[in-house]
Amino acid sequence: MAFGKGHHLHLIDGSAFIFRAYHALPPLTRKSDGLPIGAVSGFCNMLQRYVEGNANSDVTHVAVIFDKGSHTFRNDLYDQYKANREAMPEDLRPQIPLTRQATEAFNIACKEIEGFEADDIMATLAHQARDAGGRVTILSSDKDLMQLVGGGVEMLDPMKNKRIDTDGVHEKFGVGPERVVDVQALAGDSVDNVPGAPGIGIKTAALLINEYGSLEELLDRAEEIKQPKRRQTLIDHRAQIELSKQLVQLDCEMSLPFTLDDLEVRDPEPDTLMTFLAEMEFRTLTKRIAEALDVEPVVIPDTTPEGANPVEMPQVGFDPEAYECVRDGAALEKWIGYIRERGYVAIDTETTALNEMRAELVGISLAVEPLQACYIPLTHKGGSADDLFGSDALAEGQMPLDDCLALLKPVLEDPAILKIGQNMKYDAKIFARVGIDIAPIDDTMLLSYAMNAGLHGHGMDTLSERYLEHTPIPIKPLLGSGKSAITFDRVPIDEAVKYAAEDADITLRLWQMFKPQLHQNRVTQVYETLERPLVPVLAQMEMHGVKVDRDTLSRMSNAFAQKMAGLEAEIYELAGRSFNVGSPKQLGEILFDEMGLEGGKKGKTGAYATGADVLEDLATEHELPRKVLDWRQLSKLKSTYTDSLQEHIHPETGRVHTSYSIAGANTGRLASTDPNLQNIPIRTEEGRRIREAFVAEPGNVLVALDYSQIELRILAHIAGIDALKDAFREGQDIHAATASEMFGVPLDEMTPDVRRQAKAINFGVIYGISGFGLARNLRIPRAEAQGFIDRYFERFPGIRAYMDETTEFAKTHKRVETLFGRVIHTPEIAAKGPRAGFAKRAAINAPIQGTAADIIRRAMVRMPDAIAGLPARMLLQVHDELLFEVAEDAVDEVISTARDVMEDAAEPLVKLDVPLVVDAGQGATWAAAH
Repeated sequence: MAFGKGHHLHLIDGSAFIFRAYHALPPLTRKSDGLPIGAVSGFCNMLQRYVEGNANSDVTHVAVIFDKGSHTFRNDLYDQYKANREAMPEDLRPQIPLTRQATEAFNIACKEIEGFEADDIMATLAHQARDAGGRVTILSSDKDLMQLVGGGVEMLDPMKNKRIDTDGVHEKFGVGPERVVDVQALAGDSVDNVPGAPGIGIKTAALLINEYGSLEELLDRAEEIKQPKRRQTLIDHRAQIELSKQLVQLDCEMSLPFTLDDLEVRDPEPDTLMTFLAEMEFRTLTKRIAEALDVEPVVIPDTTPEGANPVEMPQVGFDPEAYECVRDGAALEKWIGYIRERGYVAIDTETTALNEMRAELVGISLAVEPLQACYIPLTHKGGSADDLFGSDALAEGQMPLDDCLALLKPVLEDPAILKIGQNMKYDAKIFARVGIDIAPIDDTMLLSYAMNAGLHGHGMDTLSERYLEHTPIPIKPLLGSGKSAITFDRVPIDEAVKYAAEDADITLRLWQMFKPQLHQNRVTQVYETLERPLVPVLAQMEMHGVKVDRDTLSRMSNAFAQKMAGLEAEIYELAGRSFNVGSPKQLGEILFDEMGLEGGKKGKTGAYATGADVLEDLATEHELPRKVLDWRQLSKLKSTYTDSLQEHIHPETGRVHTSYSIAGANTGRLASTDPNLQNIPIRTEEGRRIREAFVAEPGNVLVALDYSQIELRILAHIAGIDALKDAFREGQDIHAATASEMFGVPLDEMTPDVRRQAKAINFGVIYGISGFGLARNLRIPRAEAQGFIDRYFERFPGIRAYMDETTEFAKTHKRVETLFGRVIHTPEIAAKGPRAGFAKRAAINAPIQGTAADIIRRAMVRMPDAIAGLPARMLLQVHDELLFEVAEDAVDEVISTARDVMEDAAEPLVKLDVPLVVDAGQGATWAAAH
């Protein structure tokens, strides 16, 4: 039944739920791998309380609405809109996609649209529902949404359980909902950087609007205002005020890729929900929801670390009052004397942002012994924590920045003094931007990672609580949260001293504990050759960045939009009628009701499931689901890459500066973030085209060097597969050779289709692919795919033996190792339930993928010295590839030099039975270099 009279729509402000969950709970990480999950936990609890609280209500439709990206049409109107907002907390960023997954796991509609704020989506839906005769409740306390209240639309603050109707809006703004935007336009919004009228606040704005009736009338009659200053403000700033109204006015007429009917309330699917909760390792919540759904809870295995060496707890406690504030050169000279006496110092920087390329240095903390730590305030502002927009003048009692750096530079660059930090790459980049090349370094995060990958996270708070039994001073109370958050330069110096000096103190104690354990855990070589020396290499790469052409991205976005429109026309023809391709509900009706395809599965609300897994299965038999998958892929490319990459171009350098996480993946693979340049799809022509936007500076070319099938080569070596080793030694096409072995087809009679199937199996087997998964990849029947896999193991029995032996080793020792000695702990290998299969596949793959990661790390560490003196810079690492920017006349020399480094990277520690081969390409763009 179409949405209409008698229906009740709930719109949940997803961002409000997330930030409330994040700030309400202490930090929490997933025990198995250290992934931050505190916000996800709180978010799931809030969703569960919502579901329970509305089980018997009159709600018929519901959706959680999220923001997507940071650039919207408002930024086009005013480039300073929300420009002063603080970056998202580092530990919250990886949790954002998990909250989307949580919403879907609860079977609640989850909506977001690139280029529009969640408020605009909610505004449009609210108007549509109201116009259709239904009721709307918006679950949020956001004042910007109060302009929507009235005519069947109300708000509910879910935290206070307080309803906000027209009276509530009047209490907040002094006007009714219909005039809220007028008041906001006058008063402005310092959080969102809406300028408004200088000197006019909410109360004055309300008085003016109530007197003149509307903003337009007020501005037209501004000459009549008696107060001279107020009159002149309105006259002089009319254009600014009118712009402010455009910024605060919500868009109620968006074109949405879904309908109200797609938001029908659906009961959770127990299997889906329980599996998600188990993957997150939410034991208490899993049990409670299992009882509510009357199903058996999924058993979540205990992942208590096994085999770790015991550690001694420091005898001295923590006392924030004991830390010193260094305010002048004489005091700093004293600390420099302490450092030189010991030959080491723990150091940490405080800055205004998490993005190292945009952050400004605020202060520096030092520690030389437990409790013997200090903080040097440098650029704290005069405003107090209560005065977010106080004086920009420097606060008193600070050392001049240049004087401090001049004294510290000789110490920080002294090769005889060890500098100890937690996530030292960040601090190295901050110091590099002020002219200090900090070296040599030790990194407590990487010490922990080398010893404990797979057991827990490696953030400072996690390590302090786990190994020092101390909870550090939290940052959130200092900076505030949400729209009232401040940057660290606004924190009062006395409070900053306690927080910052403690960080250095904790880091020093962790280093004193961890460094001796490297040898005990037999990972000294891993740390000293793969982890520590990679820090300065990555820092330099990240600061170089890569040039990206904004116009090319813009043209691609337009081209993708046109191609999506073409696919829609083809889809309509196959379906026999037009419909909303982005609507799962309408798509399900087309596929299963109208076209009669098999495999349709309805939820409790009667809507069919149309996720990627369903469409992949159907695509083996029909063209329409294939076209829909292609359409979705283009939609993702447009929103995730060609649109959003433009936002990451640095305004000063014109380049994109990604950041690499060294300790992110348990196997040693690097992870690229802000933006993620490692997941740009290359399997489709459209995906590969995105690399056309990555360009070289004039007079240079981009050079790509890529290991050829490195993981298959490592598999052939580790598993002792003679047929594969011979093929690699002879330089054969390995996929054709595999196909020949499996299907008995001579190499000179090989067809592209048979080779493609062998390639899919070669790579799939490494990741433990099932017949089900291979059928999806090749779009063939499942039985045929399983037959391929069975034949593969028959022809290469050594692979099955390797898998069995590795699994057994992992179960016995709770770890696996790479050829270079990297240890990956496997605490869940004996698990039962939904994570058992994942744990087994991860254990099998880790030695292969980890060895490949170690090899490219070794190459990267050696590369700067190898190309020193050549006009070349290493820019990016993408899985098995390194990308360089090289002067046109030095390309051949750089390729020869870099190839030698990469192909010899395993030696002398490991002698592989097969050669490593590196393919090279060059061009004006990244795409042309392949």
